[in-house]
Amino acid sequence: MRLIFLGTPDFAVPTLERMLDAGFEVPLVVTQADRPKGRGQSLAPPPVKQAAQRLGLPVYQPERIRRPEAIARLSAIAADGMVVVGYGQIIPQAVIDLAPLGIINVHASLLPKYRGAAPIQWAIVNGDTRTGVTTMRIDAGLDTGDMLLRAETPIGPEENAVDLGKRLALLGADILVETMRGLGAGVLTPQKQDHAQATLAPILKKEDGLIDWRLSAHAIDNRVRGFQPWPGAYTTFRGQTLHIWESRPVAAEPLVPPGVFESRKPLIVACGGSALELRTVQLEGRKRIAAADFANGQRLTDNDRLGDTHR
Repeated sequence: MRLIFLGTPDFAVPTLERMLDAGFEVPLVVTQADRPKGRGQSLAPPPVKQAAQRLGLPVYQPERIRRPEAIARLSAIAADGMVVVGYGQIIPQAVIDLAPLGIINVHASLLPKYRGAAPIQWAIVNGDTRTGVTTMRIDAGLDTGDMLLRAETPIGPEENAVDLGKRLALLGADILVETMRGLGAGVLTPQKQDHAQATLAPILKKEDGLIDWRLSAHAIDNRVRGFQPWPGAYTTFRGQTLHIWESRPVAAEPLVPPGVFESRKPLIVACGGSALELRTVQLEGRKRIAAADFANGQRLTDNDRLGDTHR
């Protein structure tokens, strides 16, 4: 089976590797253009390009997949199908029509829940205890195509979006191979999504990470875990940005207003009707450190509080 692969982030790499291990022929890997990265803003290849080069696969990086020259390049391959994992561009109908078996997408949620760009992050932020991956046949909508296979997994109580993403990437790689084999054998029956049950996982914005200390400790901890690596969960401290990278809800009813330090050893902050222990933090322009070291270094006083915007 000849399959064109379209993908960009780290999440897509295990699927590409498993396709080759399973014996599928990948005549072309399509990924996004190299982008500026780091302080020097030098061009850096996306993870899928790096993987493809390591695996000896040809790479194509069109600026827009919908342009005629890109469609012509894909058409010339005469592939049986295409696989998309986090490619980052909307696939036009002209490309969908090129693949006899269709374009199969690995989506990091149990569709129709969490359609959109950030399903892993929003599942954690919303307090879900289970998630999974779904393979579906792409159509012209936003993650609205017919489902093929699904695999479910629990979300650990301290698992962040980075760690969960790594697990889901491996799970998605396995069910993609199973999906393509099933399609090739003609034994899979596509299933329509129940659009009435659909929820959205919109692309993340910087302001999503701003902590409102009036929320419960569990809600804030979910945001700390869910918004990694970007935008992170952050607040203000003495006029500077303070990122919270690790935290833990504690069984305590605060005696002070939200955002005020309930305790300094360990470092505990009052929230809405609850309290949150800070474990790893990062003041802007500095390195991540243990919250205890932060408390010692800043010489906290009774006048200090987090989240000046919520006074």
